[in-house]
Amino acid sequence: MSIAFRGVAHTYNSGTPFSYAALKNVDLTLEEGKITAIIGETGSGKSTLVQHLNALLLPTQGELEVCGKRISAKEKPKNLKELRKNVGLVFQFPEYQLFEESVEKDIAFGPKNFGASSEEASAIAKRILPYVGLGEEYLQRSPFELSGGQKRRVAIAGILAMDPNVLVLDEPTAGLDPQGAREMMELFVRMNREFHKTVLLVTHDMEHVLRYCDDVVVVKDGSICTHQSVTDFFKDPSILKELRITPPAVIRLREALNARGFSLADDLLSIEALAAAVASEVKGHE
Repeated sequence: MSIAFRGVAHTYNSGTPFSYAALKNVDLTLEEGKITAIIGETGSGKSTLVQHLNALLLPTQGELEVCGKRISAKEKPKNLKELRKNVGLVFQFPEYQLFEESVEKDIAFGPKNFGASSEEASAIAKRILPYVGLGEEYLQRSPFELSGGQKRRVAIAGILAMDPNVLVLDEPTAGLDPQGAREMMELFVRMNREFHKTVLLVTHDMEHVLRYCDDVVVVKDGSICTHQSVTDFFKDPSILKELRITPPAVIRLREALNARGFSLADDLLSIEALAAAVASEVKGHE
């Protein structure tokens, strides 16, 4: 089941001198079963957009449909508990999601809230924690004593424990070292490929977008600028330059080689393909 925004707008502090239109007439359909990157400059409206998906924010205009639930600016939503079970949102700052006295209780909170017994919820916490790269020795530790990267892992574990159909991840690898970021992205790919989760990823990391994602949505000034497959999006790096976002290394190398006289196709998106094309072009000029 796809996710559909229809004419969605959101204005913060509406009717006050501090009124700010964060989203403007958004029409967007996101396909089920894909990993979709949502990118854009800071303040473009990315986080506002994804917080509508489990009704943390409500549209001030228009409507959206998520997991069969319709949310409209014209009526107050009801029975949001099932929606929030089906759509798991990991915030940009993990501290917003951590509040229990131990890691185990934090991860178990969601399952208990949705009907699991204390024993069942604890068992889920123990089973989920290794998925995010933490051992059982962390279960009884206070989440507030952990490093930033460990807090992020616990916050993600708390969402995975609820087994949502849709994972919404706002800068999920921030604060992680390169190996930890790679492991986390591979976990999300596994959730998508093996467990058929729809994954929405808010990120500034174009390497992750190129390597792991299927589609790209660009948000600019509260509107959807473009929605393309990753392959089509990276054929033309001009939009990244416009957004002041650094392209992936392979794209930068391709453009640098073309600037020096090569004629490399714009669909070369891996270092292996790029190396083969360079070798072929060099050989052709021998």
